[in-house]
Amino acid sequence: MFYDLARILVKAGDGGNGAVAFRREKYVPRGGPSGGDGGKGGSIYLVADPGLRTLVDFKYRSHYRAGRGEHGRGKEQQGAAGADLTLRVPPGTVVREAATGEVLADLVEPGQKVLVARGGRGGRGNASLARPGEPAPRYAEKGEPGEERWLLLELKVLADVGLIGLPNAGKSTLLAAISKARPKIAPYPFTTLVPHLGLVAVDEGESFVAADIPGLIAGAHAGAGLGHAFLRHVERTRVLVQVIDVGSEGEPSVEEAFATVEQELGLYHPALLTRPRLVAANKMDLPAAETNLARLRAAVGARHEIYPMAAATGQGVWPLVYRLAGLLRQQ
Repeated sequence: MFYDLARILVKAGDGGNGAVAFRREKYVPRGGPSGGDGGKGGSIYLVADPGLRTLVDFKYRSHYRAGRGEHGRGKEQQGAAGADLTLRVPPGTVVREAATGEVLADLVEPGQKVLVARGGRGGRGNASLARPGEPAPRYAEKGEPGEERWLLLELKVLADVGLIGLPNAGKSTLLAAISKARPKIAPYPFTTLVPHLGLVAVDEGESFVAADIPGLIAGAHAGAGLGHAFLRHVERTRVLVQVIDVGSEGEPSVEEAFATVEQELGLYHPALLTRPRLVAANKMDLPAAETNLARLRAAVGARHEIYPMAAATGQGVWPLVYRLAGLLRQQ
């Protein structure tokens, strides 16, 4: 199951308390303080693991606690430090402070690591607190509490190419035609509810990752339909392919289909409009395709390259793939 949002509580370990103790040595008449320091509490880290693709592990557990530092002991024995806790997340995970929304980290690179909750400092024992004016203190410090906070984890898939468009435009069919991915394909809207990734092999030694992004509707930038579930993942892609159904004769028209996606991209994040984008005129094997293709060319003009194709039959698919590979090489 694909999960791209999670809310978790992380609690770093508390520091151990310092000890109050005194030496009892036969030939030392006054003895002396010998209480050891408490151990440092364990910290909590997040690390990007390339073997993960979803935040599903955090669906079943939302509270995480690192080890507590041990208390100090006599004979100036320091308490052991608490065990650190490292949580693995997929690359592309944005870590936010739940209370403020502040971005704490954006874990993009595999192995990238961030401290999200610092362990408490161990308290000093009376041996460490001794000073000339007070050579034998009868008190020690308590350990400091570890940091505790709620975090929001938001996964934005990492892909070279994002397939975007209205529901039922043929994005899943296109991904299945150019890769070994097998997303759900059905003749009704919103068959794709979560992003699907596929590795597209172009030539020997050359490939790229394409993502079939859930379809959007007007108002997606404000959360309508699948809304942000679509647009959140588009942010990571380097090149966009807008898939438009030119084979249908009903509503919406090809002009409306193009304009809707154009508008939603701009309202969500204006920078998305400057990203390289190709237009895939899909379903060219249907009777109305040629007429609609001419209307689409007029609507798009010279802003984007248009590639007529039929993903269901494979017609015109590979010219699009080779052009995408060329655009990626230029970046």
